Amino acid sequence: MKHIKKAVKMELREHKSSFFVYLILRLFVLITMVLQFFNGNYENVFLCILTLLLLIVPSFLQVTLKVEIPSTLEVIILIFIFAAEILGEIQAYYIVFPFWDTVLHTLNGFLAAAIGFSLVDLLNQSDRMLFKLSPLFTAIVAFCFSMTIGVCWEFFEFGMDQIFHMDMQKDTIVHCISTVMLDPTKGNHVKTIAGITDVAINGSNLGLGGYLDLGLIDTMKDLIVNFIGAVVFSVIGYFYVKNRGKGSIAKRFIPRKKTEEKDFLQMVIKDDKS
Repeated sequence: MKHIKKAVKMELREHKSSFFVYLILRLFVLITMVLQFFNGNYENVFLCILTLLLLIVPSFLQVTLKVEIPSTLEVIILIFIFAAEILGEIQAYYIVFPFWDTVLHTLNGFLAAAIGFSLVDLLNQSDRMLFKLSPLFTAIVAFCFSMTIGVCWEFFEFGMDQIFHMDMQKDTIVHCISTVMLDPTKGNHVKTIAGITDVAINGSNLGLGGYLDLGLIDTMKDLIVNFIGAVVFSVIGYFYVKNRGKGSIAKRFIPRKKTEEKDFLQMVIKDDKS
């Protein structure tokens, strides 16, 4: 564990650009944590601690899995974590900017596809593998990996909303609904109600300006933009493998196996022995 900690610190300092971003974001998180503590928002303090831990995950994975994460991908991951936890949750950007959640889910689909793609690509390059996936199947696996991550996250949001009565699956105001529940014949006939301008609960008008959809539209929107992000990277990755590493864009997002001279864990162990 001692060697791993040293290796993580060395990994953090290897790429100047990502290390600079890491330091700036870490400083902002620490300032936010102190402010939230003095304001008595202890739940937000926990989110800040979680964010600090998540910020070192990329470097930790590079050391333990012996992979090299490109600086571009690492910087985007760091910014993504900060934007989701600190800006989205604590600063309420999910409410202030309606597009915030959409942008993050699109980016999540793109990044998850990149990670899934790299996992398959690393296996393809391993001498231990008895079979090799074609560029098309590699892209399909990356796409499916990204969509699975997106679906599992929506399961998590649904579970938190149902069990802990949170509102992770944000509601949407709509002005038209189609349902068989309002069929006067109690049959399977769709009844469409348009021009909804308000909703009343227990005789009290909510003043929402329309019907309150409880998370369904938000969930489907998240999955659709995740789909778009996954498709975009899967196409990029397909041509990257087909042309065997000639794509300059894909190289910035696909982790690769570390070479011996860049195996930081081994470097730290040798340094300690000497």
